[in-house]
Amino acid sequence: MLTIFRKMNRTLLAIILVPALAISISSCSTKPTTQPQAKNIIFLIGDGMGLHQVYAAYTINGGSLDMMRATHVGLQTNYSANRYITDSAASGTALACGKKTNNGMIGVDTARNELESILKVAERKGMATGLVSSSAITHATPASFIANEVSRNDYEAIAADFLKTDIDVFIGGGLDHFTKREDGRDLAKELETKGYTVATDISQVAAHTSGKLAALTAAVHHPNMLSGREDMLPFAARKALELLKQDGDGFFVMIEGSQIDWGGHDNNQEYVLQETLDFDAAVKVAMDFAEKDGETLVVVTADHETGGMMILNGNIEKKSVETTFTTGGHTGIIIPVFAYGPGAELFTGFYDNTDFKAKFMQALGISDTEE
Repeated sequence: MLTIFRKMNRTLLAIILVPALAISISSCSTKPTTQPQAKNIIFLIGDGMGLHQVYAAYTINGGSLDMMRATHVGLQTNYSANRYITDSAASGTALACGKKTNNGMIGVDTARNELESILKVAERKGMATGLVSSSAITHATPASFIANEVSRNDYEAIAADFLKTDIDVFIGGGLDHFTKREDGRDLAKELETKGYTVATDISQVAAHTSGKLAALTAAVHHPNMLSGREDMLPFAARKALELLKQDGDGFFVMIEGSQIDWGGHDNNQEYVLQETLDFDAAVKVAMDFAEKDGETLVVVTADHETGGMMILNGNIEKKSVETTFTTGGHTGIIIPVFAYGPGAELFTGFYDNTDFKAKFMQALGISDTEE
């Protein structure tokens, strides 16, 4: 009887353990799921925008900003190679090229060697590329993605660098840097020879429906929102996406809200907040596109904070806020990052501004060896 019982126990143990072992082996052999890969990247930079600018704008907008539609949030440091407090040239270069450089330098390292930006990597991989800015397109932040110059102030050299690339769409100010030059070159005509439609006002931009576009819609900079710029930035963002999406190989575009920084330098609360809301309107264009498209990574951040803006009081229901400023220059405060879409998880946590290029490449499936 005891022998029969032992045999029955062994049989029951086999019935229980064999299926469990099979499940365990099956579970161990299952390949880990991979994150979806981005086809397109929309990178939005609010020049001079720190957390206080974001929350103050959120407050006067009644508790809503489109950048807060992000599913993933991170923080980035932004010091330059030679200064704890960066300028837009060094931070723009770090964001675009993944390397620290000295303040004032554009797309080069501290030894003046040329660096390859993520825009140029995307171009080399056959993707469409674009730049949009509410300042001159030759200004420090957009220039960091397209140019390689020792000085951010060499606007004519930066403009000439556009002719060395095959960027598909760029919209911003800076017409004089292309046409009223000391060297006598007319870069607008040279762009037309390369197959670009050159537009000099918004109505011409609106009429353009396909093909390469060089839109230089201000002599140098556009006016600020308080002076009547209206919806130039979100309109330009929408037009750029309309054109870039026509390329079946995907695209990379950087869109800058330039003048949040200038309001900070002026210690002007209304200037800062209207520019931040205008920038957020461009973010809405990007978020809506990505939500519908499903293959687009949107990343929103800043190059640095300007003005040392502090919130003293506010009321979301009354859409009012009281702020003060601690400096007329830049500060070294860490900067928020908002991400949405495939690859957004790469932008959580705490990291440096030099990490953006590698994160973008990872999101696009481009390896370091390919670079």
